[in-house]
Amino acid sequence: MSKQGTVLIVEDEATARLGMKKLLEQEGFIVACAADAHEALQLFEERRPDLVVTDLRMPGMDGIELTRKLHDLDAELPVVVVTAFGDVSSAVSAMRAGAVDYLTKPVDFDALLLALQRAIERRDLRSEAEVLRKSLREKQGHGFEGMIGASRAMQKIYRLARQVAGAKATVLITGESGTGKGELARAIHAQSTRKTAAFIPVTCSALAESLLESELFGHEKGAFTGADRRRTGRFEQANNGTLFLDEVGEISPAIQVKLLRVLQERTFERVGGNEPIRVDVRLIAATNRDLAADVQAGRFREDLFYRLNVIHIEMPPVRVREGDVLLLAQHFLHKFASESARTISGFTDAARNRLLGYRWPGNVRELENAIERAVVLCEGEEIDEPHLPLGGGPVSARGRSDLRLPGATMAEIERHAILTTLEACNGSTTRAAEMLDISVRTIQYRLHEYGLAGQKERKRA
Repeated sequence: MSKQGTVLIVEDEATARLGMKKLLEQEGFIVACAADAHEALQLFEERRPDLVVTDLRMPGMDGIELTRKLHDLDAELPVVVVTAFGDVSSAVSAMRAGAVDYLTKPVDFDALLLALQRAIERRDLRSEAEVLRKSLREKQGHGFEGMIGASRAMQKIYRLARQVAGAKATVLITGESGTGKGELARAIHAQSTRKTAAFIPVTCSALAESLLESELFGHEKGAFTGADRRRTGRFEQANNGTLFLDEVGEISPAIQVKLLRVLQERTFERVGGNEPIRVDVRLIAATNRDLAADVQAGRFREDLFYRLNVIHIEMPPVRVREGDVLLLAQHFLHKFASESARTISGFTDAARNRLLGYRWPGNVRELENAIERAVVLCEGEEIDEPHLPLGGGPVSARGRSDLRLPGATMAEIERHAILTTLEACNGSTTRAAEMLDISVRTIQYRLHEYGLAGQKERKRA
């Protein structure tokens, strides 16, 4: 069996210590043992383990103090504490000292393995994220021109954005609301040869047709009531730079015609004027609409669509950006904590599970708002689950009503299968495992990953 890592067991009872050692070795771990905290610290200095499992109550230095010392030596070291059933409050104290999980005696071996697997995954995720962040910082300062995200989905976006940044071709950025289309447009401009010129954003849906025309193309004095002087439009302001048209799918047919002309001829007239004005503008457009469907329905000009869609970039929703939720959450935590002069170090395990288990229909914008609210509500040093009442209820389990095929990821399909089968089995993980032909341990692991383990266990009880 392949090795899964090195575990240091700290247990003063020889029988329990040797029993855990034997079982973990059978699962592929390399195991070292210590009979007390002082021996554990010595072994830690000689050969640093990947994980530590320690008893809470031991002669001399207890598990809480040991956890604190280990955390001082290695803040990323996963420590799992083992405690008597009636001493859970002390286990909570140990977790505050840096432990990642706790188990009650007698230790259930499947629960121990699950705790270790979760600790390994968190450790690997942190390590991978830090390597990626370091690599991105070295190459691009941070992410791609300040954008946050190290997932495969975002790395693909970064590669494409770098490729198109130096071109003159029009870019159409699509994606759900709140995914960061505007930030990507700014990043492309910042990487382009036009970066020293202006980046001019216009939200097309925010203005009525007559106002949008004047906003884009400007107007001459006397062009309409209230036009008491000439106004330079956004196209002129963006000359030699980039014009970003957000929510471009909302513009009227009349404005579509004028926009098409600018893209074809690079000239236009101000409202109320006859003098043609030539500009050199790189256009980036964004929309959360399906423009191809709008073309079919006659709501959007086909020729304009093809002019805009020279290079297409689809921004991924947060729910498919594996690992990015915690990166984004930490970024926003640092931002809002700094703004409010608060000392908040991070998130509890329950809060992290909540963040990872929620679907984020509002994407990055919703996540940012949730973290800002949590910072306001947090009174301690860590944001906890009650500070994140996402969706006003339990973590969303994507069920029959909103799972769409095609379109769902394999992770979403797996989640749907597990949760709906558990519901049909009245919360019995054994029966659900039999129906799905997977192990009980896999279901337990996934429930912890979704942040729903406690809810399902209470239901079954």
